[in-house]
Amino acid sequence: MESASTIYALSSALGRAGVAVIRISGQSARLAFERMAGRVPNPRTAAFRTIRHPTTGEALDRALVLWFKGPDSETGEDVAEFQVHGSRPVINAVLRALAEIPECRLAEPGEFARRAFQNGKLDLAEVEGLADLIEAETEAQRRQALAQAGGALSRLYESWRSRLIDIAALVEAAIDFSDEGDVSTKTLVEARARAEALAEEIRAHLDDRHRGEILREGFRVALLGAPNAGKSSLLNALARRDAAIVSAEAGTTRDVIEVRLDLAGLPIIVSDTAGIREAMNEVEREGIRRSLAAARDADLILWLTDTGDSNLPDTISRETSLVIRSKSDLARESTADEAALAVSALTGAGIDRLIEEITRRAEQTLAMGNGGGPALTQARHRQNLEAAAADIDAFLAGDPEAVELRAEDIRRAAHAIGRITGRVDVEDVLDQIFSRFCIGK
Repeated sequence: MESASTIYALSSALGRAGVAVIRISGQSARLAFERMAGRVPNPRTAAFRTIRHPTTGEALDRALVLWFKGPDSETGEDVAEFQVHGSRPVINAVLRALAEIPECRLAEPGEFARRAFQNGKLDLAEVEGLADLIEAETEAQRRQALAQAGGALSRLYESWRSRLIDIAALVEAAIDFSDEGDVSTKTLVEARARAEALAEEIRAHLDDRHRGEILREGFRVALLGAPNAGKSSLLNALARRDAAIVSAEAGTTRDVIEVRLDLAGLPIIVSDTAGIREAMNEVEREGIRRSLAAARDADLILWLTDTGDSNLPDTISRETSLVIRSKSDLARESTADEAALAVSALTGAGIDRLIEEITRRAEQTLAMGNGGGPALTQARHRQNLEAAAADIDAFLAGDPEAVELRAEDIRRAAHAIGRITGRVDVEDVLDQIFSRFCIGK
């Protein structure tokens, strides 16, 4: 990405709408504004202008326009914004006209956010929160992403990094005053005490059963059971649409089918799987393998049985499972017991109670830990925090006489946490993070 060039893009969603937002960012943003919309208004003041082609003068649309003077803008650069009518011909005409402005080019995916990061308007954790906010599908995801985009995680991690720098200063002082034994000893004792307290906080943050990551990705529910136990019918009942093929023929489902639900503001992913039995052929064997893989990844397993027998296969944990007596509308002899929840996908009986139980289990799993502090949301964050914790442990367990090595332990820990927010070298993760954004973000 060329930071010297000026970028532009449609920043609102594709498709017909009342208003479409086109943004321009960079050193030629003012030139583009003046050539297409006339005099630049006062910063952050909307004006109503005719948008014209920069070379032919043809009127393209009448729109609200705004001007944001850098560095007080979203990207830290000069930014112009055209709020045009949201039809494709209008949008395309304005974008084609912008291409006529010298040094202006269409933005790459995530380039607006990347410039905001490079100009100190956002750190990497906030950028990831912004991406999650754009992709949020439920209320709970929105709240978590908004907190992260607003800097909740960044403030926590930066406070830890600052404390590590203070600890490093104490260790460096022990090196500088090594000839004064009392000073050296006191600073090392204080450094160890601070490191122990910080290590405990980081471990508590990591010991969260992946709550933030589950909320971000979705609470996974797998439907398992024997063939023809009613799994696909139940999936359709939960989804309130025909998401899976239903047939009286056993073994109809061969692959894992997923449906995303919003239950009480929580993201729930329900997976219909192939029936568990002795496979009849290679295709069915692969389907069963995928079913068992879905069970391993699931946060909750719904084991369906048309008898209500609550006995589960040895490979399935009762702690994360719920036995469902399916097809409760059919009269039959049953070995059902109170441990099984009876439902009928045909009549809807028991479906509301099942949804309530799924929601309760999800809320229990996703309950905020750490005294209500911000949740850890990214595998990248977890890896760096685990590395920092390991370096602090090395500092505490290492030979205190080797002060230079102990100082290096703390520097490595601070470096690991700094990589989360982008305070230190993160070039190897930038492309991965910003590729999540679409063009115009």
